Amino acid sequence: MMNFFQSFFEALESLTANKMRSGLTILGIVIGVGAVIAMLAIGKGAEASVTDSIEGIGTNLLIVRKDSEVTNAKPLTLTDAEAIADPFAAPSVLAVAPVLNSNHEVTAGENSLQNTVTGVTPAYETVRNTPVQEGQFLTEEHLNGRASVAVIGVNVAEDLFDRTEGVIGESIRIDGQPFRIIGVLEEQGGGGMTPTSADDLVLVPLTTSQLRLAHRATRDEVDTLFITAIDSESVETAQDEVTQLLRTRHRTKIGEEDFTILLQTALLDTISSVLGVITILLGGIAGISLLVGGIGIMNIMLVSVTERTREIGLRKALGARKTDILLQFLTESAVLSLVGGGVGMLLGWGLSALIGQIAAATDTVLNPVISLDAI
Repeated sequence: MMNFFQSFFEALESLTANKMRSGLTILGIVIGVGAVIAMLAIGKGAEASVTDSIEGIGTNLLIVRKDSEVTNAKPLTLTDAEAIADPFAAPSVLAVAPVLNSNHEVTAGENSLQNTVTGVTPAYETVRNTPVQEGQFLTEEHLNGRASVAVIGVNVAEDLFDRTEGVIGESIRIDGQPFRIIGVLEEQGGGGMTPTSADDLVLVPLTTSQLRLAHRATRDEVDTLFITAIDSESVETAQDEVTQLLRTRHRTKIGEEDFTILLQTALLDTISSVLGVITILLGGIAGISLLVGGIGIMNIMLVSVTERTREIGLRKALGARKTDILLQFLTESAVLSLVGGGVGMLLGWGLSALIGQIAAATDTVLNPVISLDAI
């Protein structure tokens, strides 16, 4: 044990005698370790953020869309949604929210933006987990009366009125048609299986959209059916029930369906797998710099051995064993690695924290996660 401590202090003395060379060698390890930790933290953080966003919507969600690749495919309709919502026809289905999208210019005073206007039913609030932070959501009365009312996301409120509160009762125009704001959605961030964030939504009654905004071949047509199963264990059963029901209504054969059904759980598994691969790739790229730093230590040790040939000979003449000399050089390389690794871990932690702060300042949903496997 005394030999080890003696070798340790001699290693420190040798390294401090060549401060510039030792510092540059340590720098390579610092950059390598810091890059690996930061990259893996970013990858893990991105995976966690996306997973939390999707799970926040619910893992019992199904999305039905028309299969555009099928020739003469029948469109989804409001009556399809009503049939699926029948508990006798699809007992594993809890609720159905038909959706009809169309792009329009939305204006308020001198402010305007091009935005997707979404026609929905009252069930959309629970199916898509979009509660209001102010005002109220659309009701059956609005739907039956084809009312000119709208519920908007916080980003839309900010863009049109430069505020997210106190906009209830304000008027907006959608392609010149007046609509009264009755609610503002809670801020949510990502949109799960849809590309649009809930914060960018403009929601109007489905019947109003069908009549005055979205001009489809048939007035009953909708773009998407959002469906929730009674629980996460019933998702596949609900999928089978919906498939059978739509197959019967659209008169299609098995394997020739003119619609597609996407599962939130399937998307979650796919995204987790893809982000996991990306995280490994990022770690591998950063690991190259760590490898370069390790090679730098090897080179420095080789140069050090060459420069200290006389010292090695003198030590042997004084009785030093081969293992004693080997221990000293191994200790020097270990000190370089430990110092560089320690500083590199601090650098990686600092970079991860900085990236998290930048993401928060720019409203980017990313919170880097430093895991033990990264360290």
